[in-house]
This record gives sequence, C-alpha cells and structure tokens, in this order.
Amino acid sequence: MKQIVRVAAGQGFWGDDLDAPRRQVEGGPIDYLMLDYLAEVTMSILQKQKERDPSLGYARDFIGAIESVLPGILEQGVRVVANAGGVNPRSCAAAVKAVAEKHGAKGKLRIGVVTGDDLLDRLDVLIAGGHNLGNMDTGEPLSTVRDKVLSANAYIGSEPIVEALANGANVVITGRSTDTALTMAPLRHEFGWNAKDWDTLAAGIVAGHIIECGAQCSGGNCLYDWQSVPDLADVGYPMVEGSADGSFVVTKHPATGGRVTVQTITEQLVYEMGDPRSYITPDVVADFTTIKLTPDGENRVRVSGVKGRPPTDKLKVSVAYQAGFKAVGTLVYAWPDALEKAKLADRVLRERLDRLGLRFDRILTEFVGANATHGPLAGDQTNAPEVQLRFGVRGSDRSAVERFTREIAPLVLNGPPSVTGFAGGRPKVEEIVAYWPALIDKSVVRTSVEMIQ
Repeated sequence: MKQIVRVAAGQGFWGDDLDAPRRQVEGGPIDYLMLDYLAEVTMSILQKQKERDPSLGYARDFIGAIESVLPGILEQGVRVVANAGGVNPRSCAAAVKAVAEKHGAKGKLRIGVVTGDDLLDRLDVLIAGGHNLGNMDTGEPLSTVRDKVLSANAYIGSEPIVEALANGANVVITGRSTDTALTMAPLRHEFGWNAKDWDTLAAGIVAGHIIECGAQCSGGNCLYDWQSVPDLADVGYPMVEGSADGSFVVTKHPATGGRVTVQTITEQLVYEMGDPRSYITPDVVADFTTIKLTPDGENRVRVSGVKGRPPTDKLKVSVAYQAGFKAVGTLVYAWPDALEKAKLADRVLRERLDRLGLRFDRILTEFVGANATHGPLAGDQTNAPEVQLRFGVRGSDRSAVERFTREIAPLVLNGPPSVTGFAGGRPKVEEIVAYWPALIDKSVVRTSVEMIQ
C-alpha cells in the first residue's frame, strides 16, 4: 500500500482551463487526475445534445484533455477519474478509445464506464411506484412538471468508481456522480477503506470538496487579501496528498501561481455548504465542524480530524425542466444624470410593452453601475458616471418574448439621450431550464460498471 496518494484536480467545471489537465500531469508526480465537468444545468444541455445526435451527450472537452495527458497515463501510470460522461458515458468512452487508437495506443487503455445515474427513461415507472420525487424546496410532486422534464440524474457515490479502479481501469468515466466522489474513490481504493470507515470516508469527501472547483482553492476567486495573490495568469491547480489515516495535505505544483493557505482552503470549505455538521453524500455524512487546518510549509495545508457518520437511505436527484423563455437586452447611458436616464428608459419600455398587450411571468430591471450588485445597499448612486440598463422578460409565450426583443433598439433614438452600448443586434430568445432537486430511495438506483479496452 502506498504511504501517500496524490490526487490532482484538473477541471472545476465544463469550460474550465483546457490546458490545466496537461499542466497537472507534467508539473510533478501525481497518481490520479480528477476532472469535474458537471453542474446541475449541464445535464440538460448534454441531454439536448444527445437528442440531436445520439453519439453526443458528454463533455467533449474531456476528449482533448485525454489526448493531452495520454503520455502521462501510458508512461507515468497516472489514472484519470472524470464525470465527463454526462448523459452518455458509453459514447464518451468510445471517443476516448478512438483517441488512444489514433495515437497508437490501441488496447493500452482500460476504460471503466459507470452508468445507472440516468433516471429519465424510468421516471414514469418510478412515479407510478410511489416515488413522487417531490421538490426539496416546495414539496410539489414531479408530476406537476413531468411533461417538461429534460433530464433526471441521481447523484451516485464512490462505490462504482472504486469497483472500476479495482478492475484495473486507468480511465474511469461516470455520469452524474457527486463531485466529491471523484477524489474520494481513488483514496478509498488505494487505502482499502471499507464502507463503514466513516471517519476516513468523510476525510475523503472533505478532500474532494476542497479541490472539486479547481483553482478556486489555490488562489482563484479568493477574497482574502486577493490583491496579493501571485501570478494568477499561471495559477497552479490543487492536489491532495492523502494518507491512510484520512489526513491529507492540500498543495500545488512548485513554480506555479496562486497560493494554498489556511485562508484559501477555509473559503473553499464554506462553498455550497449548508449545515456544517451534516454534509450529506451517498457514502457518508461528513461533519465539517471537526476539520483541523494547519500550515505545513509554503503552499501546503494539512487537513485532519475529520469525523463522519452513516449516510442516509436517499440519493439526491437533479432534475432539469423547461420553464418558458427569456430575453435580456442592455443599453448604456452616460453622465450627466445617467441613472435618471436609465430609469426613464425603463418606464418607457414598460409602457410600450403594456400598450402592445404583452404579458410576462416576470419583468426584471437592473441598473448596472448603480444597484445591480448590491441593490438598495448601494446607497445613493445618482451621480454615477454611466449606468447600464439591463432589461429582461420571462414567460411561457415565446412569441411575446420574441416581440419584446424588437422594442429595445427603438429607444436609441426614441428614448432618453446619451445612449450607447447597443451592439450585437436584437436580444436573443433563450429557453429557460429550471432546476428541480429531489430525493429518491437508494434501493431503486442501480449502478453498473462496464470495462472497455
């Protein structure tokens, strides 16, 4: 058994730095590369792609990432764990296999494909069987929006990833796993943590939570003393050096920008955290109040003392559904009286929409430069040198939203003076994808692992 297992984060979301995976593999010794691509809305985007082309539905950035780190996988033994499979993990695996063959590595990758999280085709059977998938915020049953559902995926835990690694996979592709499982599974596999090692499992979850957002814990998007964070243009992505007892060190490769300190780790720990005593995952419930952070040298923070307890009998389900249409247009008004001009333009536009008989579920106005960020807390911004009027509508009638998009441009000549910043043509009508969080019994979610070579 290894004394130290290094798990490096190379992506924090779909759209993150394309070069980060390669830099993590080439920048120093690592055992695993963890790539996190999925957010709640991402699943619905991928589902729509799959509907247009059955071979799609996965994070295609992952294919380029694999191509860039293929030498590290084959020559250094780096293993990759990613949730890039989205709603089509098998097609994602096929694309990875094609990349290996293109580079003369046919048969040298063992790809573990984890499926079972996608519940879309089973929704009607599940609802009929008494699983109402009630909205965790409102209590409404999913049946109220069933005809609008675009995707439905359960957050699965580390067990099928561990199974794939035990089967010799050097690339593991999942659908909607938890972000934290991508880091915890390699540690659990290497150290042999069993399903009831609550404290060590919780430590693995905390490790995953810290590095799941990439460079956000190593200096990026950092509030504390942000002016002094060095060389963000070459920010170092984080890694954890895990030990069998559950303690670990968060660090980054030497000679990279950013920084790893108790402060940066603390900021990441409170990201997306509800009750700090009950960070719930499919594998374990972690108690964040027990975490100890200790400096361990330059750009090194030791994490220890994590406690955990048994998980619940539920899995969270991320459902995305179609919730109408929206369009947002902007105009910029210059000094003097920029805010007053923008407010008049807002009133004029609302009156025109009313005269046209257009009705919307919501009309939202923001005065960027005056109150868009801080609202009433911004205080008196009457003398702001410039203000951007951001005007948006939302509704179920696409034609009404489409008509609104034609009413912004006339304000350039028909509204208050000194307007600028209108470029790019009419606002675009966009489909609204809404989020429906729900719970489901673990017993009805059946994962499986398929090995491809």
